Amino acid sequence: MSNELVLHSDVDVINEEFMHHAHGHEHHQPFITKYIFSMDHKMIAKQFLLSGIFWAIIGGLLSVVFRLQLGFPDQSFPILEELLGKKWAPGGHITADAYYALITIHGTVLLFFVLTGGLSGTFANFLIPLQIGARDMASPLMNMLSYWFFFTAGVIMLCSLFLETGPFAGGWQAYPPLSALADASKGSGAGMDYWTISMVLFVVSQLLGGLNYISTVLNLRTKGMSMTRLPLTVWALMLQAVLGVLSFPVLTAGFVLLIFDRHFGTSFYLSDIFVNGVGALSHEGGNAILYQHLFWFLGHPEVYIVILPAMGIVSEVMSVNARKPIFGYTAMIGSMFAIVVLAFLVWAHHMFVTGLNPFLGSIFVLLTLLIAIPSAIKAFNWITTLWKGNNIFRPGMMFAIGFVSLFISGGLTGIFLGNAAIDIHVHDTYFVIAHFHLVMGVAGFFGMFCGIYHWYPKMFGRYMNNTLGDVHFWITLIGAYCIFWPMYYEGMAGMPRRYYTYDTWESFKQFAELNKFISIAAIITFFAQFLFVFNFFYSMYKGRKVRESNPYHSNTLEWTTPINPGHGNWEGDLPEVHRWPYDYNKDGREFVTQVTPVEDGEELH
Repeated sequence: MSNELVLHSDVDVINEEFMHHAHGHEHHQPFITKYIFSMDHKMIAKQFLLSGIFWAIIGGLLSVVFRLQLGFPDQSFPILEELLGKKWAPGGHITADAYYALITIHGTVLLFFVLTGGLSGTFANFLIPLQIGARDMASPLMNMLSYWFFFTAGVIMLCSLFLETGPFAGGWQAYPPLSALADASKGSGAGMDYWTISMVLFVVSQLLGGLNYISTVLNLRTKGMSMTRLPLTVWALMLQAVLGVLSFPVLTAGFVLLIFDRHFGTSFYLSDIFVNGVGALSHEGGNAILYQHLFWFLGHPEVYIVILPAMGIVSEVMSVNARKPIFGYTAMIGSMFAIVVLAFLVWAHHMFVTGLNPFLGSIFVLLTLLIAIPSAIKAFNWITTLWKGNNIFRPGMMFAIGFVSLFISGGLTGIFLGNAAIDIHVHDTYFVIAHFHLVMGVAGFFGMFCGIYHWYPKMFGRYMNNTLGDVHFWITLIGAYCIFWPMYYEGMAGMPRRYYTYDTWESFKQFAELNKFISIAAIITFFAQFLFVFNFFYSMYKGRKVRESNPYHSNTLEWTTPINPGHGNWEGDLPEVHRWPYDYNKDGREFVTQVTPVEDGEELH
């Protein structure tokens, strides 16, 4: 008997035992084990999603507050004193300390708690078992622990907002010496300790989840589901997990060394630094650049940890709604492999201005420009999938197309930043802000919205309102471009980021009206997201009910489950796969599901 047959035989036995246990206990599970400490991957996915929505509102609100300072520096807003208190916003005008804390927590929660934990935690948990034909994750207990480490990390980060000295205020990258010296600023005290503990717990969550995703895909695929028959969503989520498992431990090591410098007198990142003009610190031999190497070894793969799941989601949604096979399936997988490899080889392009050896710099320039090739392959394949398709413009499809627009327009400016000579001029300016917000931040959100609108009927058994979804899409897309495109021009003029005020800079006063325009666009775009929030929660209870198990006429396995699948997903035997997931408009048939047997003489992909 072949190894593959042995594997499927073992999996069948496990699934039979799982189904006997799951269906025997599902209907009389207590509330706390069914909805809170649940081991059902679908419920855990919803927990990640709801937590991500909460943190997206918090992170977006913080950006609105500091945009008020940048757009209207001479005006006071009494509501800020009510919101932040007299210490942080006396007379309705935020202080410099509050400003730096706001941008630090804004970056931290949106990048890690929303675009990493919220995006991959939701869709990896929800889609992987459903699309590979598994009852659940390889380890449901580990899956549950992954969420609760994530939840605990969020609680600690939230608590730091209410400290007397305020949350950490040294930037979301936590560069030393601001992060390593408690006396460096108010925000470098207890807030930094809370921030570090929170981030370590967050990393534990990501490692537990990532190992689970990888082992599930490799070991629990149903009969006939070879690796070349996996949907691109599963490929993307698995490769994203590989990136996280290999890179997050490096960041954890960096945090541990940071804690040692802060509390145990070591000198990994600190040297003889002067604080407030008083004598030099007793530290010797440390180098803050070491931290940058450790941080960006995670920091650049982190970009793809965010964007790879969005790429997989967009590929799937686009093919379903274009009613066409995805163009270049093998090339799409190969380009993701190339991105994973190159993601580990480009970290020092963030460090061109740190005194990096110019020869090494030229190597990182080459590697950085090389990563544009697989990205361009994906963009070309998405556009070709749309070309001459019978496109159905549901909200999910609109956000998929918007993602491609943002990824191309934002990604092209990465070529400028990857060139060391140009990067020296635009480094730490608004050019960088515009680039990574468009190519990763907003594009990541568009991927997330795309997935939510598309799989909402499978998650909750009801549809979201399409009209509200269309309005949400257009305001968000136009708003994003109104916010970030002007920042490219500010950055090319050398306007530095993270400055509390530009009053003393004659050369940047010319951008006062432009900053006001950006702030107004940011406020409108933020409040437009409540259309989505209302649509999401209202539709959960009042939305139009799903009446058929496969409303989109899709080929993948999640649409072969009942409308509201229980724990275990399929009531009977697991489905058997006979073909790849993108047989649309083939041999006169609009769609051909993966479970449809191959007919005599039929040509397979």
